[in-house]
Amino acid sequence: MDFFANLALGFSVALSPYTLMLAVMGCFIGTIVGALPGLGPSNGVAILIPITFTMGLDATAALVLLTSVYYGAMYGGRISSILLNIPGDEPAMMTTLDGYPMAKAGRAGDALVISGVASFVGALLATLGLALVAPYLAKIAYRFGPAEYFALYALAFATLGGMASNNQAKAAIASFIGLAIALVGIDNNAGFERFTGGNMHLSDGIDFLVAIVGLFAVSEVFFFIESHGKGTAVGIKLGKVIVPWKEIWSTRWTMLRSSLVGFIAGVLPGAGASLGSFLTYMMEKAIAGPKGGFGTGVAKGVAAPEAGNNAAAGGALVPMLTLGVPGSGTTAVLLAVLMTLNITPGPTLFRDNPDVVWGLVASLLIANFVLLAMNVPMVKIFVKVLSVPPAVLMPGVTMVSFVGIYSLSGSYFDLLLMIIFGMVGYIFRKMDIPTVPVILGILLGYQMENNLRHAMTLSGGEWTYLFSSSIAIVLWLFAVAGFVAPLFLRKFIRRPPAVTD
Repeated sequence: MDFFANLALGFSVALSPYTLMLAVMGCFIGTIVGALPGLGPSNGVAILIPITFTMGLDATAALVLLTSVYYGAMYGGRISSILLNIPGDEPAMMTTLDGYPMAKAGRAGDALVISGVASFVGALLATLGLALVAPYLAKIAYRFGPAEYFALYALAFATLGGMASNNQAKAAIASFIGLAIALVGIDNNAGFERFTGGNMHLSDGIDFLVAIVGLFAVSEVFFFIESHGKGTAVGIKLGKVIVPWKEIWSTRWTMLRSSLVGFIAGVLPGAGASLGSFLTYMMEKAIAGPKGGFGTGVAKGVAAPEAGNNAAAGGALVPMLTLGVPGSGTTAVLLAVLMTLNITPGPTLFRDNPDVVWGLVASLLIANFVLLAMNVPMVKIFVKVLSVPPAVLMPGVTMVSFVGIYSLSGSYFDLLLMIIFGMVGYIFRKMDIPTVPVILGILLGYQMENNLRHAMTLSGGEWTYLFSSSIAIVLWLFAVAGFVAPLFLRKFIRRPPAVTD
C-alpha cells in the first residue's frame, strides 16, 4: 500500500502543468543532445545546470528537467549510431553493430523505431524498478556508520573510476586530483585555510558546478572544434518510417531480459549503461547462436543494447538517491545539483523529501511515454539535428556555459576557473585520463574526509575500525573487485570497428 500511496504523492507533483512542461522540454532537448555525436547525457546535463538555477527552479523541478534530459539523451544516442555508425555516446556503441547494417540495407526507419520501442521498455521497467527497490535499499543504508560510508565512497571511486578509463593508474590519478581539489578552502574542523595560495576567491573552496561545466561542456567545445571540422552530414538518408509491428513483437522477450540485466548493471556503482548494453547484446547473441545473424542487421541486435543501456540509466539513479553515491557520470552531475540545492541524497531523502523522490519517479514514468511519442512519429525531426554544423552549435554551447555560470555567482574568477577546468578537461581527454573520477572526488571529498575523521575519533585513531563491521568488509571486497574486474572485462569490451561500404 505504501508503494501506491507514494506513487499517488508523486503524480500529484508530476501532473502539475509546470512540471509536465519541464519534463516535455527536457525530453526534447535530451533527444537532440543524445543524437549529436560525442555530446552524450553527461555533457547535456552539465550544460543545462546553469540554466536551471537561472530559472530559479526548486529541487523537484530542477531534478525533473535534468533527469528528463538524461533519459532523452539515452534515447537519442541511437540515432547517430544507426545512421552514421557513430555512437551518440559510449553506451550506444553496441547499437552500431546491427543498427548500421540495417540502415545500409534500406531499413533505417525500422531500426530507429525498434530501438525507440526498446528504449521505452528498458527505461519504463527501470523506473518501476527504481520505485520498488530504492525504498528498501534506503532502509538498509540506515545501518551505515562512518566506517561503512568511507568504504562505500572507496567503492564508488574504485568502480566508477575503473570503468571510466582504459588505464587503472590514470583513473586513480584522476581520483586523487579530484580529492585534492575538494581540500581547497577552509578546514571546517581547524578553521584555517588550505591550499588557497592566499587567494580570497578560493577561501570558500571550488564550486563543483564550475568544475563540472568546465570539464564537460567547455572541454567538449575545444575537442569538438579540433576533431569535427566545419560541418557534418547524415550518412544514410531516412525514408518513410513505418512501425514494424511483427519485428517488435518478435523481440519482446529480448527487451524484457535485457531490461532486467541492464537495470542490475545500472544499480552497481560504476557499471553503468556501457556495461549494460554490452552484457545484454552478448547475452542475446549467445541465446540466438550462430544462426541468429547478430552483426548482420537483425532486430534483436538493436533491441537488446537499447533496452539494456536505458534500463541501466534508470538503475544508476538508485544508488544516487538512496546512498548518495553516483552510479554513473551523469548521476554524479545530478548529485551535484541536489547538493547545490541543499538536498542531501541518502536514506534520509525518502523521509525528509518524499515529494522530491516520488515526484521524480512519477515524472520519469510520464517522460518515458513522452519520449516514445517523440521518438517514433517525430524521428525525422531529430535526424535533421545531425546536419547542424559545429560552427553554429558550439558557440551556443559556449554562450550557455558562460552566461549560466556568471549568473550564478556574478564572479569573473569563476569564469576563469571554468576556462581552466575546460583546458584541463581537454588535456585529460587527449591523454585518455577520465574526468568523471575528478568530479567524483570534488563531490565526495568533503564527506569522505569527514567520515574518516569521525571514524578515527570514535576508534581513538585505530585504523582497523574501518574494517570493523561485516557491511564495511563486504564493501571493501567489492571495491577491490570493482577495481580489478575492468582489467579482464576490457578484453571483451571493445568499440566496434567502423563498417565500410
